[in-house]
Amino acid sequence: MDVSPRVLRYFMAVAEELHFGRAATRLYISQPSLSHQIRKLEETLETPLFVRSSRRVQLTAAGRTLVHEAPIALAALEQAVQLTRRAGAGIATTIRLGYTPVTSFDTLTVLLDALQEDHPDFTVDPREFFSAEIPERLCAGDLDIGLALSPPPLDGVGGEILREEPVSALLSARHRLAAAPTIPVTVLRDETLQLFPRRLAPAYYDGIVAACHEAGFSPKICAFEEPPVNAMLARLSSGRNVGLAPTSFAEHAAKAGTSIIRRDVVDPSIVAELSVLWPAKDPSPAIASVLATARRCAEHNGWLRSPNT
Repeated sequence: MDVSPRVLRYFMAVAEELHFGRAATRLYISQPSLSHQIRKLEETLETPLFVRSSRRVQLTAAGRTLVHEAPIALAALEQAVQLTRRAGAGIATTIRLGYTPVTSFDTLTVLLDALQEDHPDFTVDPREFFSAEIPERLCAGDLDIGLALSPPPLDGVGGEILREEPVSALLSARHRLAAAPTIPVTVLRDETLQLFPRRLAPAYYDGIVAACHEAGFSPKICAFEEPPVNAMLARLSSGRNVGLAPTSFAEHAAKAGTSIIRRDVVDPSIVAELSVLWPAKDPSPAIASVLATARRCAEHNGWLRSPNT
């Protein structure tokens, strides 16, 4: 159905003239042309809007309905136009931000607070995904910005490292390694490592396996299909496995549960790289503003310092 806003405004002006006995809006259009536009509107809607006689013109029931609904539609259209213009100028918009679960305790919170300070007109819509999903979501137009752990490269997606940090061990306070101040990778030879499946963060998973190979062994890994983060932590608190996670996540997870502790992993240390991602072909000023805020957060909080310093 093709009903233009201009024709709706013509109709509303005629309806107001009938109601008030005067034209409410100057239309700058001739009477024959106005009558033609109204008849075209009736044809499009497939119903008469006016009852016409030689003595008077009245609104039909359909016409009265349109009088009620048209201002709502026109106001919504005007709001959409204004919001679109403001978004195009980078003034106000909704940012759909996809993040991986390991960012939720620290990095995401810091970034959301900074965005609220820098861009109070922005509405941020956070959505949780595993790292491997985020580049595809950006390409599909489902997300505007992503925070992913060692994400796979994908054409059409721009990215840069936002945070580098060491990987820590998470284990039960009753675990045999709990008393150790640090955990060398070689000590994990006889442990079962609890990780997310490789396909959810391939490069991160491979980095852990490579560190174990460097230490002279192939790790025993227990990986559950798309497990909820809280379920993973609960399993660690009551079991014998050792979880490996970026330090910022591990610190908060250990504080949240008294039965889980965190220990540094050393010899060698394993580095986790968190990247900020965006659609490479999107010139939106809003996305550029979010990236600028993310970079400021990284600099202010020392997120890109060497993990050994």
